Amino acid sequence: MSTFPANGPVRLRTNLADSALSKALKTGEVSSDLVEFDFCGPATANQGFKPMVREGKFDAGELAIVTYMQALDYGKPLVLLPATMVGRFQHQFFVCRKERAPMDPKTLEGKRVAVRSYTQTTGVWVRGVLQDEYDVDLNKLKWVCWDDPHLAEYTDPASLVERAGKDKSLNEMALAGEVDAAIPAADLLANPDMRTVVENPDEAGRRWGEKYGCGHINHMFAVHRDLPRERPDVVREIYRVLAESKARAGLPKAGEIDQLPFGFEACRKSLELITRYAYEQKIVNKLYKPEDLFDDVTIKLGA
Repeated sequence: MSTFPANGPVRLRTNLADSALSKALKTGEVSSDLVEFDFCGPATANQGFKPMVREGKFDAGELAIVTYMQALDYGKPLVLLPATMVGRFQHQFFVCRKERAPMDPKTLEGKRVAVRSYTQTTGVWVRGVLQDEYDVDLNKLKWVCWDDPHLAEYTDPASLVERAGKDKSLNEMALAGEVDAAIPAADLLANPDMRTVVENPDEAGRRWGEKYGCGHINHMFAVHRDLPRERPDVVREIYRVLAESKARAGLPKAGEIDQLPFGFEACRKSLELITRYAYEQKIVNKLYKPEDLFDDVTIKLGA
């Protein structure tokens, strides 16, 4: 049975946050006669990830790249487009109490680090940076976590993850010094009692970009896997309007690395890293190649 109409316009239940990239599309400055987006997702896109992968609540939308890889592990009916919705260097999202002496991240071995969820994409990137740039043995860190994974089928590795009690939040434990470091939401980054573990994180991010030739992809755009099979014209149109909306935002800015790459080859280097990190950190069951994340239609978008 066909999931989508065989011809004509298609209406898609869509989870897409407000951002510089999405602004022109969501305000109607960029539009399509072929695709109608029903922007019915929550204001904070990551609140839509769990219903997207567990309930099939959305036909299309942004999805954390690590969540998408886990969705592949468990046979969820999704496929990726080479269109990055959120990307940033993650060095700034790793903090500790300010009074701690300047910290070599290597000294975190044997310590406890707080993060909302072990499978959170930001956390996967931070651990990859710790491992590759600071020679941290990730098996010697204990991760204090609150939230369940987006995929109900996945179980956190018991040797690495400690479940936090419901009586204290991540921010409370980090501010009280009950954990040695934390990967927080943005509200804790500006707290005067906290500082980044990695000194000069902007400069560290710039050096990373120069070394690896890419940024850190967080969220990409995904659709129901039947859509490119049944309506490849619609998938190509989705990619077109997303790319046009990005261009209307003037992204990337001159002289900056493109943190929101479009097209498979533009995304490849970042995807090679995050697929390796997710496998090494026991988050996915196989080492995916970047090509594995797409189908015959979506991998050609932007080529």
